[in-house]
Amino acid sequence: MPEDQTKRYYEDYAYVLDYLQFGHPKDIRPFYKREPLVQAIGENFFTLLELVPIPGVTFSPKERIAIGKFERTKISHVKRRIEYEDLTQTAKEELESIIEEIVSKNEARFINFFNNAGPITTRMHSLELLPGVGKKLMWQIIEERKKSPFQNFEDFQKRLHILDPKKMIVKRILMEIKNEDKYYIFCKPPSKKE
Repeated sequence: MPEDQTKRYYEDYAYVLDYLQFGHPKDIRPFYKREPLVQAIGENFFTLLELVPIPGVTFSPKERIAIGKFERTKISHVKRRIEYEDLTQTAKEELESIIEEIVSKNEARFINFFNNAGPITTRMHSLELLPGVGKKLMWQIIEERKKSPFQNFEDFQKRLHILDPKKMIVKRILMEIKNEDKYYIFCKPPSKKE
């Protein structure tokens, strides 16, 4: 996550979690007043978003779509940022597999985290925020990366004899999306509510 938390960061691409052709099921307005919506997760900061599609377009599950200022062909505009609780059941069910896909496609970014992660406080290292990483494994990771940087998930797994580093990252991202910790290393922190 970028250091400067005051700067605004926007997503350029997102993955479809759910396409709500007749609007959100919790919308109590009459059907003719509802607008179609897409619930999606951003590719860079894992931001949960509600998007308004261009009339007449359709979406397939897990589809990668452009939502930035350029290259938009299916999305009219970003309606709002949403929280995990705002997701439909379908979106919640798709979430983990889509996060795993994003992590797999951006392996270099997450291996870079293992190679360069530093301490958060004098008593806590950012590696310890990953599920399953305690002090002992944290020091093993630091010692291994001093010998040579990790090349990929497979290299990391072989050298440290742990199950699956990708799963650790996916679990951490899910924790951050659900606001289960005060630290955010992969996701955009939630908006401050006034």
